[in-house]
Amino acid sequence: MTDGAPVRLRTVFGRYPHIAPLREGRLTDPRVAFDFVEVEPVPSAFAPMVRRLEYDLCEMAIVSALQAFAYGKPLVLLPAVVASRLQRGCLIRHRDRPVGPRDLIGARVGVRSFTQTTGMWVRAALFEDHSIEAGQSIWCVREGAHLDEYVPPPFVTWDRSGKSLPDRLRDGELAAAIMGADLPKDPEFVPVLADHAAADRAWHERHGWVPINHMAVVRADVAAVEPEAVRAAWRLLREAADGAYGTMFGTSALREPLLFIEEEARRQGLLPRPVDVDELLEPAWRLLGE
Repeated sequence: MTDGAPVRLRTVFGRYPHIAPLREGRLTDPRVAFDFVEVEPVPSAFAPMVRRLEYDLCEMAIVSALQAFAYGKPLVLLPAVVASRLQRGCLIRHRDRPVGPRDLIGARVGVRSFTQTTGMWVRAALFEDHSIEAGQSIWCVREGAHLDEYVPPPFVTWDRSGKSLPDRLRDGELAAAIMGADLPKDPEFVPVLADHAAADRAWHERHGWVPINHMAVVRADVAAVEPEAVRAAWRLLREAADGAYGTMFGTSALREPLLFIEEEARRQGLLPRPVDVDELLEPAWRLLGE
């Protein structure tokens, strides 16, 4: 803060109801101001953030956040869950082509990017519920990772057809596909896992938290130079999200979920090396004290 003026943070978050109080100025702190940059869809901000540090404070897919730490990017993962959801229903097939989980072994499965967090969660479900490893299917992707350095495993292949995932399902070129926010509502497409809702509820009851899609990261230099502003921003995020579905805050609350995610990411070939979750969270703990 200079001369009593708040530190202005160039900020990217999706248009979630729990972010609205910050966007609309209903929750404020004299130490910080959010200069919101509108990016649609919000995942389009992730690559510029991890590659060029284009923003000060940014929503980030948790797989990309783990990769950024593994590759030594100067970012601090803040213990703030921005978006989460139950994921098993995101694995779909064409209604005219019956496909069960075991049919995915050796089959072609489409996904926007192998590193997409929704894909990580669906593959985690296939392993936990059906003992199917990621490498037992052929993953057809249209986009690379947010991190340029990442090299996918050999069971990932590039889709150069130019077709959408629904079109490839329709034409029988894929056995199944994983789609997230763009999940088609057309009844032509149905979940591969018929009992996905019950299985998701059981998972939630067993683990006690909702699968995390996006958290928040801040540039390490901003956290070092303006710690009070970053602390204020995190506390405003927590206050705004109080009671919102699936949100969690604090290093203690997030340690176990992050251990689970890191293990799954390693199992699926998403990380170049193991990530020490305590080391990952230490900068945030030193900054926030919780």
